Amino acid sequence: MRAVVLAYHEIGYVCLEEVIAAGVDVPCLFTHKDDPGEEVWFRTPRALAQRHEIAVHDPESLRDPRWIDYMRGLAPDFLFSFYYRNMLSEEILRIPRVAPLNLHGSLLPRFRGRCPVNWVLIEGEEKTGLTLHVMEVKPDAGDIIAQTEVPITFEDTAQSLFIKMAKAARGLMTEVLPSLIDGTFQRTPQKGPSSYYGGRKPEDGLIDWTKPARDVYNLTRAVTHPYPGAFTFLGDKRLLIWKALPEEGEVKAPPGTITSLKPFLISTGQGLLRPLSVQLEGEEEMEAGLFCSLHHIDDTTLGGRI
Repeated sequence: MRAVVLAYHEIGYVCLEEVIAAGVDVPCLFTHKDDPGEEVWFRTPRALAQRHEIAVHDPESLRDPRWIDYMRGLAPDFLFSFYYRNMLSEEILRIPRVAPLNLHGSLLPRFRGRCPVNWVLIEGEEKTGLTLHVMEVKPDAGDIIAQTEVPITFEDTAQSLFIKMAKAARGLMTEVLPSLIDGTFQRTPQKGPSSYYGGRKPEDGLIDWTKPARDVYNLTRAVTHPYPGAFTFLGDKRLLIWKALPEEGEVKAPPGTITSLKPFLISTGQGLLRPLSVQLEGEEEMEAGLFCSLHHIDDTTLGGRI
């Protein structure tokens, strides 16, 4: 069996590792250049491919006919996409003899689209998972080859959940690769309610204090390190809330009002948010109690979406 692999991030690394371990002939890897503006905390498939003397390519786009002809000339049985970030053209999807397969970070058909690990936390889901599916021109819509569930705990952040997902991805590939190699794998059409979510930008981390404290908490844990963070404004400066907890309590002040300094509490549309680690624009991140002792703060209303 021969497969062209397109991969990035930790999940791309572990999946490529399993493909190689299964004895699949991988003539090349397509990947991405690391973004200097992104915190690269994960292992990169590039390093793994280089250790195994697999050719590595990182073009900005695969729409150039030269890359399409190159892939076609490799005559792959499968094309694997493991957290590769670029959309693939119909011409490329027609190249593999058997099927082009993508590993998506949710239980399809729910949470189609971009950034599913962040979105499931924002939406307060208690489980997510991974789906290996056939790629079609319509994103994340093809038949399912395999799925596995991943539980989400109250304490999970995007990074801790991503680590769980990588472990689950390894298990899924270990289980499904023999059936792909011998041709006994099954295709199951996607069924049930579907949902689609778009990509996220740093500006999407702006806190809406009119939402319940649990929703604000979910946003903070979904975009905390290594992501850009959830934020509000204290005066004319951005205040990042890197870690927080929701608390029950009667809200007697408008949403976004600092109601207490010991402990540090902020009113929301329902309940209170207790920041634990914060960072004011131009300063270092610090524990919330220390932050309050170093800054003159009263019942200031914060500048979120109020």
